[in-house]
Amino acid sequence: MALHLTLDNFQDHIGADVGVSPWVEISQDRVNAFADITVDHQFIHLDPEQAAQTPFGGTIAHGFLILSLLTHFAESGAGTSIEGTVIRINYGFDRLRFLSPVHVGHRVRGRARLLSVAETKPNQFRIKQEVIVEIEGEDKPSLIAEWLTMAVVG
Repeated sequence: MALHLTLDNFQDHIGADVGVSPWVEISQDRVNAFADITVDHQFIHLDPEQAAQTPFGGTIAHGFLILSLLTHFAESGAGTSIEGTVIRINYGFDRLRFLSPVHVGHRVRGRARLLSVAETKPNQFRIKQEVIVEIEGEDKPSLIAEWLTMAVVG
């Protein structure tokens, strides 16, 4: 579950880690389904035999598949929200880097740190979090993002 903070104590958490999600396995079925939905059927994601002949040594997840898991990670522990939020929407990214591929069969999780919160209109807040997607058993993360969300508090 995401960390819910009050407006009064949100600023106290700037720069702090705000959570870690559970691990999620990246199965070949998940990668295949993502390929079908996004119409991205590059062999490196779908054909284990052909992918084995590449420097990756096997199939890897789409970078955008890993990115798409950020909302799940945030809801399951790697994120924060303002108590009383009636709606939260994606606002964008200030920075996003894909650092390391995720091989099929590996597990990933999100780790979040609160960077800033700003009231942009009355009862509307822009939250910036650094999210690192870790790959189990590896030192280098899959991606690092500065993720912006907009929260409307009722």
